[in-house]
Amino acid sequence: MELRAVECGPDAFQRGLTATQIEAICWRAFGSDVVRAVELGLGGYNSVYRVEVAGRDDAVILRAAPQEEAQFGSELHLMRNEYASVPWLAAIAPLMPQVLAVDWCHEIVDRDWMIQTCLPGVPAPEHLGRYPRSGRTTFFRQIGAITRTVHDVRGPHFGRVDGPPYASWSEVVIASFTQIADDLEQAGFDGTDVRTAAELAAKGRASLDEIREPRLLTGDLWTVNCLLDANAPEPVISGVLDFDRTEFGDPAADWTIRMAQAKHDERESFWESYGALDLSPAAAHRARIYEARHLAAIRLERHRLNNPEAVHESYAALAKVLAQLR
Repeated sequence: MELRAVECGPDAFQRGLTATQIEAICWRAFGSDVVRAVELGLGGYNSVYRVEVAGRDDAVILRAAPQEEAQFGSELHLMRNEYASVPWLAAIAPLMPQVLAVDWCHEIVDRDWMIQTCLPGVPAPEHLGRYPRSGRTTFFRQIGAITRTVHDVRGPHFGRVDGPPYASWSEVVIASFTQIADDLEQAGFDGTDVRTAAELAAKGRASLDEIREPRLLTGDLWTVNCLLDANAPEPVISGVLDFDRTEFGDPAADWTIRMAQAKHDERESFWESYGALDLSPAAAHRARIYEARHLAAIRLERHRLNNPEAVHESYAALAKVLAQLR
């Protein structure tokens, strides 16, 4: 088979598969040989390949999770969480790749892996800039509609879709701070500010527990997770990807909501299809807790992407939010 891999430095988090491993995976999934595999280099977590398999008309997407010992506790088994989320995302199924095979056994390769259909379209970050800024409102309006559809799904518990289940939303938020602090300290960083965030969230438990109905959160849906129709005269989302961080909780805590509020530009059209946010004092307090949670998770991601300067900057950013919460 032909393998085109992305070259990674010795400190890179992602570790590619060998040609032998890809062949073995596809033989287990399809009983067929591999003609060609191209590493796509998308994202910063899973290793992703576009694979042409003998006897199949269309290429497939192979995604391999990091080895378990390389995963942070707060990010453990994200691929399994994504697989568990598929039935809950049925309302947007036409936009999602179909799962063709999964394997958590670690018999062929010591990693979780998943094979999905290859959706048509081009990555939105590469294509969106070809449209005039005035035309990009269509794109963000579509993201708003997709996000609203997901947030309208009611869940059976609070927390990650695949569990563990929590009885209240405050328990989820406090536990996530604690898990991230543990991860930071195991990686050699100071997690004191994240533990302070957990304490402040506990003090604000009553506000968090005003959220009594768990709703489905996308996890990290934004432009990087969207595909666009390459030939459309205006931005048309043809696919959405990577729902591995889904959870049941407060929709206002979703990464998508944070990104929609990040700038006053064409993304403001997001709210035209999504609807208005709760602007009550209690909601504003929760939003500050959620911002602290995002910043803590971002610090882990920056470390994973080998960006020490950005890790350092995250301490000042989180300190500012904690001051607002005190």
